[in-house]
Amino acid sequence: MTNGVVIIGAGHAGVQAAASLREEGFSGPVTLVGDENELPYHKPPLSKAFLKDTQAKPQMLRAEAFYTGADIGLRFGHRVAAIDTAARQLVFDDSAKLGFDRLILATGSRPRALPLDGAILAGVFSLRTVADARAIRDHAAAAENVVVLGGGFIGLEIAATLAAGGRRVTVVEAQDRLLGRAVAPAVSAHVAGRLAASGVRLLMRTTVERLDGENGHVLAVTTSAGEHIPADMVLVGIGAVPSTELAEAAGLAVTNGIRVDPQMRTSVPEILAIGDAVNYLHWQTGADVRLESVQNSTDQAKLAARTLTGHDDPYTAVPWFWSDIGDMKLQMVGLPGASDRTVLAGDPTENRFSAFHYAGDRLTAIESVNRPADHMMGRKMLAAGFSPTPEQVAAGDLKDTFARWQSAGSPPP
Repeated sequence: MTNGVVIIGAGHAGVQAAASLREEGFSGPVTLVGDENELPYHKPPLSKAFLKDTQAKPQMLRAEAFYTGADIGLRFGHRVAAIDTAARQLVFDDSAKLGFDRLILATGSRPRALPLDGAILAGVFSLRTVADARAIRDHAAAAENVVVLGGGFIGLEIAATLAAGGRRVTVVEAQDRLLGRAVAPAVSAHVAGRLAASGVRLLMRTTVERLDGENGHVLAVTTSAGEHIPADMVLVGIGAVPSTELAEAAGLAVTNGIRVDPQMRTSVPEILAIGDAVNYLHWQTGADVRLESVQNSTDQAKLAARTLTGHDDPYTAVPWFWSDIGDMKLQMVGLPGASDRTVLAGDPTENRFSAFHYAGDRLTAIESVNRPADHMMGRKMLAAGFSPTPEQVAAGDLKDTFARWQSAGSPPP
């Protein structure tokens, strides 16, 4: 390959793809392209630990020496404006061009914009990059009243962090429960209860009419019910949209994300796609999914590297995710999908329990609060295709039960 592999996107997916290409023995040129001037960094801490410490610096995904030692070219600080599939080259916003033999799109997702007057007022933030996190941290230092729009993971992580720092925090959620598209009602209720006990005000089934400001700065949020909530700053966390513009303009198939096959190939065989921007047919549920998680990005990146080095493995990784909200470590494994019942293990009053989801007799997912052992066992069980009975879950002997099943080669009677 003359131009080798070019990777657009320097987040978890892009960096892992570059590293995995070298691990798989690819010796041609590898170039990592990103629009930030920072070395690639971990994003999960930005909504938690990074906001707490004014001296905190981003945690690098890899040291600078790694890229030099692995002969991975870095092209940062310029945005890719177009992909010329016929000429196999990228066109940057400064008109520079970069050729490729194979291309990996790891373009990720971006925060959904707030479609309201006042969304561009100073003091209104969303979180995607370390620059966003720095701006939030700096502004929060003098803020007293914070309104978080959206009861998803990012919004609740920030709400818990800022409330612990002494701010008056209000969360406004349009649905009837927090994390409504992500976790079971029992977990939602638990998270809501813990947040409320820590001083976070929760407004459910509530939408926002407008953001009010003065001299270009936000001062309050007015709800559709007419309540006027003081706000020195507003955090917008109403979901994310896949960054598919480059793919669409290049003629790739896009449906709620860039369409890929089980080997991460797009509708243009020379171009692969991975991570938050990808939509694919999931092996477990049989449905199209687009997953936003570090695990999914990392595992798809590893598979893409194998595809480009001559392998034909399908993507069958078990999805898992985590979130730290106040004193709650939420860990999720699997996809509930068509689950029709939930079995609880542990004690919510002790802030330690898990929700086991079943479709008939088949275990589909586990959501854990401060029960890491359940989560780790869930990853092993789902990968192996083992479903413990509700009685075995209640007995709490999953490790021994799974070991017996492995030894016997089939579930015990």
